[in-house]
Amino acid sequence: MQPCMDSNYKGQMWVDEVLNGHNNRCMNNFRMPKNIFHNLLHDLQTNYGLKHEKVSAMKKLALSLYILGNRESNSNAAERFQRSGQTVSRIFTDMLHIFARTGMDTIKPTEGQFEKVSNHIRLDTRYWPHFKDCIGTIDGTHVKACISPSCQIPYIGRKCEPTQNIMTVCDFNMCFIFAFPGWEGTAHDSRIFLQALRKQELKFPHPPPGKYYLVDLGYPQIASFLGPYRGERYHLLDFCQGHFDRGESSSSNSESDLEIAMLRETIANSLMNQYL
Repeated sequence: MQPCMDSNYKGQMWVDEVLNGHNNRCMNNFRMPKNIFHNLLHDLQTNYGLKHEKVSAMKKLALSLYILGNRESNSNAAERFQRSGQTVSRIFTDMLHIFARTGMDTIKPTEGQFEKVSNHIRLDTRYWPHFKDCIGTIDGTHVKACISPSCQIPYIGRKCEPTQNIMTVCDFNMCFIFAFPGWEGTAHDSRIFLQALRKQELKFPHPPPGKYYLVDLGYPQIASFLGPYRGERYHLLDFCQGHFDRGESSSSNSESDLEIAMLRETIANSLMNQYL
């Protein structure tokens, strides 16, 4: 029987060619300059347990970055690196676990960051001094996910396609300081939020005394987490459509949306009392 991966141009040869060639080739294939690739490889080997096995550590990193950076399929990666689909899947899964641990150590506030007020607030009269104690914002975002058809149902929410619901925390320098990925698209924001607070191993950056995060209606309003006032207009769509006018009764749709939001908050508060 003829082997499937029978090319004489092996994956390691291609990786060596890219890393020894023009820097643009590394950017196009791995989405980073050559020096960053080598620095990342050294860091993962030194601090996160990336090891040489039947497949070299360099090739494992290159394979995973090739898939992530170019949204390549398992079959295309298998052809490019001349490995079986099963081997590609195993390597990619192992590398995702390593990247997740790396992210927890990398996506975090800098030392002493919460002790000073961001220039974005201090130098803008719209925010100063009203938000002088605010250290960032929390929100969820839905990212399209490739899920096996048999497992797709929990991931299909209001986007009508399989997604992950990812909770993120962003400071006023537009830098992420926390990320909590992996949740199904149907998972409610408050559920993810409570898990982030409860699990110590996630290293959620809790605000120091007197500081707080801004959150939206999907999150419970508790100490150190400030949400919007009920019945006020915040989104551009609300202003365009005249929703929640002061001194006037809102439309039936707006009232229904408000009732749903209040119900969600009641559920979130009951969960908070249960877990915290």
